[in-house]
Amino acid sequence: MAEKVQGPKSYFPSIEKKYGKPITHWMTILKKHKTKTHMELVAVLKTEHEMGHGHANAVVAVFRKENGL
Repeated sequence: MAEKVQGPKSYFPSIEKKYGKPITHWMTILKKHKTKTHMELVAVLKTEHEMGHGHANAVVAVFRKENGL
């Protein structure tokens, strides 16, 4: 039996469905801004890509963790 995904990654299926792009798309965008703070990255996704705050926060949290930021 597969382990249930918890935490920020649990939002990924709904993010992909709502915005029509794979998570890798959003991670690529964030890589271009990796020197910014957590909230600055959230703001990029919200203002430039019209992503909701919760979804943007989840993507940024995983991005920063996976990149040691």
